[in-house]
Amino acid sequence: MASKMKVEHVELGFVEEADENDLTSHNFPSKVGGKPAWLSLSNLPSPDQVTCLICGDVMIFLMQVYAPDEEKDVAFHRILYLFICRNPSCCVPNSNNNIVVYRSQLGRYNNFYSSEPPEKSSRTVKGPTAEKYQPLCCVCGSSGPKRCSKCQRRSYCSKKHQVMDWKNGHKATCSKPSNKIIDYFFINDDGIKPSELLFPEFELVTEPENYKDSEKEKSETEKMEELNEFMKSEKAESLLQGVSSEDIEKMANKEEDEVFLYFRKRTQHEPEQVLRYNKGGCPLWVSKENSPSDTDIPKCEECGSDRQFEFQVMPQLLNFLKVDSLEKSIDWGTLCVYTCKDSCDIGSRYSKEFVWKQDFSPNKS
Repeated sequence: MASKMKVEHVELGFVEEADENDLTSHNFPSKVGGKPAWLSLSNLPSPDQVTCLICGDVMIFLMQVYAPDEEKDVAFHRILYLFICRNPSCCVPNSNNNIVVYRSQLGRYNNFYSSEPPEKSSRTVKGPTAEKYQPLCCVCGSSGPKRCSKCQRRSYCSKKHQVMDWKNGHKATCSKPSNKIIDYFFINDDGIKPSELLFPEFELVTEPENYKDSEKEKSETEKMEELNEFMKSEKAESLLQGVSSEDIEKMANKEEDEVFLYFRKRTQHEPEQVLRYNKGGCPLWVSKENSPSDTDIPKCEECGSDRQFEFQVMPQLLNFLKVDSLEKSIDWGTLCVYTCKDSCDIGSRYSKEFVWKQDFSPNKS
């Protein structure tokens, strides 16, 4: 992905169906959903480091973006990992307490992978996995320091995931004697069905944004008419998935429509985009409200350098995550990820970066 990425250009990300064998660690994938394809295979974030600050549950893997820093030998391979809490009630407007992002990077010559890129013919070959270096939760794929006390054959990140796995099949197999057949079918499987907890898995592919702002400046009346027409269109329904009709109507009546108008204008030519990568650039905000100042973005905790914007997750991704419910579901306007400007050396560890969550704005009271 990042080999094409330049500061002055925006790369758009789209989801595609892919063979799961192509989305493994040694293929350095960008992907959405499923279990993480860990870059550094050791020193994974502990369960405490991916715990929701609101409810205390372990967050679920949302997305990873392969984005090496060509100017840094220590970041020859570089991946950013986003996790989010599945509990809808933790999705508080404009709060990032239910989301976390981590950076992992390795030099070309490292302890885990060949210094040469994987050949197409070897993409389906099983490469090294993080499970060789520490137990992984059989439910979500994160670090799994807990074990089933009876069989000692399954690992978990939390008691909650252990209970889920027990109810979804492990109860029937736990007391069976260990043998190669049982180990193959029950110990190396996914445990819980992915559809019950994990997000659907897709490959994340990118292409340069082809956008030219050649239109002449329109009057306020023309802009409002254009916005109202857009709100009635199918594109609006697709782009604003998860936003109530009341909030959409309120947005259409706000004086601060300029920001949302530009968001709509910039995205309507590629309404399926789920990610915008623009390292060192500026986010495409969905609202004039709750956009950060420079002081809102903390410096890198590792080296003290400034952080810069790198990419944002778009609301369209919600359409592919199957999170709809009759009541409430997780949602966002956009998730903007800021990372260490220097891609500082973190060895084989995972370093926490910063995510800013902005939601579509309801009308002011």
